[in-house]
Amino acid sequence: MSWHVPDPDLTAYADGSLPAPGVWSVEAHLVACADCRERLTFDAVDAGWERLDAELDAPRPGLVERALSFGGVPAHTARLLAATPALRGSWLVSVTLTLLLAAVLAHYAEPLVFLALTPLLPVLGVAVSFGPGIDPTYDLTVVAPYSTFRLLLLRCATVLSANTLLTAAASLTLAEYGVRIAGWFLPSLALTILTLLITPRLGAVPAAAVVGLGWLSLVLGTWHSTSLQPYTPAGQVAMAAAAALAAAALTFQMSAFDRTRPLTRRSR
Repeated sequence: MSWHVPDPDLTAYADGSLPAPGVWSVEAHLVACADCRERLTFDAVDAGWERLDAELDAPRPGLVERALSFGGVPAHTARLLAATPALRGSWLVSVTLTLLLAAVLAHYAEPLVFLALTPLLPVLGVAVSFGPGIDPTYDLTVVAPYSTFRLLLLRCATVLSANTLLTAAASLTLAEYGVRIAGWFLPSLALTILTLLITPRLGAVPAAAVVGLGWLSLVLGTWHSTSLQPYTPAGQVAMAAAAALAAAALTFQMSAFDRTRPLTRRSR
């Protein structure tokens, strides 16, 4: 037989994309042409191996990514959030061990160490959530048509949520101190938002360092008093007000995060 089905038509026939008139012509030819039938078999097998290789090589979603997807987070957003260093297993294990150590120390004294340390953990998580040399997907997020502020806000909310769950679990071991042991939440929220607020000017790591040093100065300044000032009723009200004011100021700085993207990229 002098004529054979062209490769593109045979491939289209195999994957079902060949239009109806072409399908009839190819099928009629295959009945009489053993060479084309053999080519079709090999093409189908090769296509199957290619699909299998692609499936095997595709990155498998991790536990965090699967949990986010299960919670209704879109797949592309879940992938960016799961790449956050502060959501990796090693980081979460470190946070858990730190909280357990602080909780053990609190059983032998007033829970000052626990209450002073826990608000800093989400701040440290924010520090490693975004930036060159820290975020493994930083180059992708810089060039992606995705709001930097939205991505950073989502990551910070996820980091704060993870730390809140771990700290709440650690707080259950200190039930003898009553409700005041839960006073870490408002300082954690306020410090996290303050870190976000000054990140466009200083960068994530310096901003976290400034906020962390300020918090430690406040804690050390009231360490020898009967109770830490941020955990008194007036201190909790002040923390709530600071968080609200910082959140209001943050809404006016959304565009600043995107304006700093090219500057950060050139400085690398």
